Amino acid sequence: QVQLVESGGGLVQPGGSLRLSCTASRSILSFYGMGWYRQAPGKQRELVASISVTSNTNYADSVKGRFTISRDNTKNTVYLQMNSLKPEDTAVYYCNNMGITKWNWGQGTQVTVSS
Repeated sequence: QVQLVESGGGLVQPGGSLRLSCTASRSILSFYGMGWYRQAPGKQRELVASISVTSNTNYADSVKGRFTISRDNTKNTVYLQMNSLKPEDTAVYYCNNMGITKWNWGQGTQVTVSS
């Protein structure tokens, strides 16, 4: 079973930036499309960005132009660069594959945008 570890979250002021990382326990990410998801309190988990095995990317409208997803298969890691952060971006952020059968969800990394 693949274990996912997300990191890089924190407290940031509106307009600030953060870079999230997601590393898998096995050298497997290169074979999968990967996504970054987030879950805010009281809301369902939502997909915010995805990257295919050929590095084609897609974004939710709410983050388009502000977030950038990327991958480094040599490091078995997927990144999410988040710029121009807004209070509504506050959530726990997770990564997982884009397939129907998800790996076990990691602990996620908390992102809080507040002044």
